[in-house]
Amino acid sequence: MSETELRERAAHWWRTSICDIAPGRIAYRGYPIEELIGRISFPAMIWLMLRGEFPAPIQEGLLQAALVASVDHGPHAPSIAIAQMAVSCGLPLNGAMASAINTLDDVHGGAGEQAIELYEEVLRRSEAGHIDEAAADAIDHFTRTRSKYLPGFGHRFHPIDPRAEPLLALVDAAVSDGAVSGRYANAARAIERVMQKRKGKLIPMNIDGATAVIYGELGFAAPLARGIFCLSRAVGILAHAWEQTGRKDRNKGPMPKLFAYKYEGQPKRSLKSAS
Repeated sequence: MSETELRERAAHWWRTSICDIAPGRIAYRGYPIEELIGRISFPAMIWLMLRGEFPAPIQEGLLQAALVASVDHGPHAPSIAIAQMAVSCGLPLNGAMASAINTLDDVHGGAGEQAIELYEEVLRRSEAGHIDEAAADAIDHFTRTRSKYLPGFGHRFHPIDPRAEPLLALVDAAVSDGAVSGRYANAARAIERVMQKRKGKLIPMNIDGATAVIYGELGFAAPLARGIFCLSRAVGILAHAWEQTGRKDRNKGPMPKLFAYKYEGQPKRSLKSAS
């Protein structure tokens, strides 16, 4: 095999349609970086990188709203707490951010992805019947096969999540303008109706449910909901990690030192009695 063929094989191995980098040249999806700098927003850049084209203004606005809404939820959020503890243990900002982002898995951070999957199950089932019946069946299927916790609804801290309604209002406006279909919003609200009828009280949509509506309406695949959430929450993680660098805490644990943990193991015993 010739050197040219080897180079061609290596180039094919690392092929990409996202960026074109060479000495003196940087382009993303065909657009030279010098034309992008100062002309497009960061949400538009995210869209371009993931989707290959620029978003329409309403689409860009919806994505930006979802990103803004998810940046932080205080030190009691595990990802934020871990960032603070990591910095107090001597990690630099990038190490603290990596430690924190790695906690954004199925339980803490994955609800948006799961909510889109739930909405899509509702929409699939609604093709053969009323959407509320489809929602009821989808809820039952999810709780039977995946988890008793319904992703995107209810909140352990907020009786009503203050972030959800403004996001849904933006979606409704986009539906009125014909920018999105409203299908995912309809599926989410059908779930709310079914849950309210079953529980006798409203179990309102939370931030994950509302952003999942936006990501679904914008045509993002479910796994990207988690990825975009990580981009958003990284802002809060960075802010808290940086704040922690200005404090004198060392080896910061999950609780102040004056609070002891509870030991639930064996009482004190001796090797002599075990022999």
